This record gives sequence, C-alpha cells and structure tokens, in this order.
Amino acid sequence: ASMTSTRGLLLVATPELIDPNFFRTVVLMLEHTDGGAMGLVLNRTYDAVAEEVVPYWADRLKPPGTLHCGGPVSEESVVGLGRVPTDGVEGVAPLVGSVGVLDLYRQPEELPGVESVRLFSGYAGWEAGQLDAEVGVGGWIVVDAEPDDALTDDPGGLWRRVLGRQQGLISLLADYPEDPTAN
Repeated sequence: ASMTSTRGLLLVATPELIDPNFFRTVVLMLEHTDGGAMGLVLNRTYDAVAEEVVPYWADRLKPPGTLHCGGPVSEESVVGLGRVPTDGVEGVAPLVGSVGVLDLYRQPEELPGVESVRLFSGYAGWEAGQLDAEVGVGGWIVVDAEPDDALTDDPGGLWRRVLGRQQGLISLLADYPEDPTAN
C-alpha cells in the first residue's frame, strides 16, 4: 500500500488509543514522508512560560504565552508555530492557512508580520511506516486542520471540538466518556 502524506492535517486520537503520551490528543502534522512522520500535539500545555524558554520571541507570543507540550520526542527542542502574512515570509514554512512553522534560529525582526506565536517543547515522531500502521488499525482519525486549531484559546477543549465538527458518526466520538466503564 502506498503512503498518503498527512502533512498539514490533524491526527485525532481515537478513544481506544490509551498510550498516555497520546490519550485524547490532536496532532498537527508537520511532515510525513516514506522515511517517517512528525507532528505537534496541540492540546497539551505546561505550566512553564514560553518566554522563559525563548525570551527573544516574548513580544510575539499568543496570550497566555504558556509553553505547549509538542510530544514525547526530543523534549529539549522547541518548535514554533505562528500566524504569517498571506504573501509569506522567508524563514517560515507554510502549513495550514495563515499558520506556518517558524525558523526559531532567526530573530523575530527577520520574520516581519509573524504574530500569535506558540512554542512547543518536543514533538511526536514516527518511524517509516509506523504512523500508516497506527492509522490502519484505527488509532488515529485523519481530518482537515483549520488555522485556528494550532493557535486555539482553548487547547483543553480541542479534541472534542475537532471531533464535533466532523461529518457522520465520527462527530459522536466528541461525547465519548473518558472512562467508558464508569458510564
């Protein structure tokens, strides 16, 4: 079977995906090739303030400016997403709508017009074929991303909101109990 790239799409964890790293997560896919895949968990935050991690981006951080948990891989690395001008900016890789991945090695003034920056510690990663297998056995639902998903004001409610806007039976998963045995 040939792989279909999920770059720029969302992976929504199904209720059956009980791995604590990904339980009820929404992952925005940054890359997906034959060699593997990587994405950012959008709906987990830390208590840490992002400007303490990358101080020179402090002026452009989207309030409340908390650091987000991008995933369990390479947690000491930081990935930035931000809203970018429609004509694009060198140093930003467009991803979905007006949202792109920032080159954090550049100074903010080198990326004019970039705003609502959100910083993620670590990322979610899959080896070649691993993600395709997980999607194939029903661990993830692949859906379209909206630009506001990456920069949501309510990360904790994102899983329910993304499922709720889907067509058909998938939308019913938004109300799936966290512990079905307690239903």
